[in-house]
Amino acid sequence: MSETTTRDAVSLTGTDLHLSFGKNHVLRGVDIAVDAGTTTTVIGPSGSGKSTLLRVLNRLHEPDKGDIALDGRSVLRDNPDELRRRIGMVFQHFNLFPHKTVAQNIALGPRKLRGLSKDEAHEVALRQLDVVGLRAKADVRPGNLSGGQQQRVAIARALAMSPQVMFFDEATSALDPELVKGVLALMADLSAEGMTMVVVTHEMGYARNVSDHVLFMDHGAVVETGPPEQLFTDASSERLRNFLSQVL
Repeated sequence: MSETTTRDAVSLTGTDLHLSFGKNHVLRGVDIAVDAGTTTTVIGPSGSGKSTLLRVLNRLHEPDKGDIALDGRSVLRDNPDELRRRIGMVFQHFNLFPHKTVAQNIALGPRKLRGLSKDEAHEVALRQLDVVGLRAKADVRPGNLSGGQQQRVAIARALAMSPQVMFFDEATSALDPELVKGVLALMADLSAEGMTMVVVTHEMGYARNVSDHVLFMDHGAVVETGPPEQLFTDASSERLRNFLSQVL
C-alpha cells in the first residue's frame, strides 16, 4: 500500500489540554503521546470527551489551555489550515458531496489545498481509490454506494492530502455490522504500514489487536493508559474494569 503516504510519519503530543463550553468542562488536563508510526486507540463511555479530544488536537476547537506538538514542535501558532493538511480526519458520518462523483470528492482537497492541476488531482484520486479497493466506483455518485464504501471513500479523501497523521472518530459506528469489517481492515492496513494514527472507537477488538497504545477516558480526563495487553487483561482502575465489563 505504498501510495498511502508521501509524507513521513511524525509523533503527536497533547499536553495538559483543557476545554470548556460554558460551565461544561469537557477536557480536564488531558495528556496524549503518540510515537511516529504507531496507533493509539481512545476508548471510554459516551460523553467522556474522546471526540472532543480529536477536534482539539486538529484545532477544530482551540484548547483553553495546553499545547499540541507534531514531532516535538508546537503547532498552536501555525495556520490551522496548514495543520489540517498534515492531519487527515475521518468522521462518523462521511460528509461526501452528493452531487460530485467519488473521484471528484477525493480530488477536491488536492486541487484546492495542495494546488494540483485537475489532471494531477484526478490521478491522486484514482491511486487512493486503488488503496481502498474502489477504483471501479470512480465515476459513481456517493448515493449509489453502501455505507461501508462511502466510508472507504472518505478515508481515500483524507489520504489524498498526504497526511502525516490520521484521526478516526468512530469511523464505523454509523455502519451496518456487516460493513464494519472492511473499514476496520483498511484501518489496520494503514496502521501496519506505519501511519501515525489516533482512533476513537467502540470496537474493542480493534483496540486490543491493532493498537500500540490504548488511552481510556472518563469525564474528560485520562484515567488509564498503556499497551492493550495491559489495559485489557490487567486494568488497574475500577472505572476501566467496569467499562470493560459492559463492552466485552
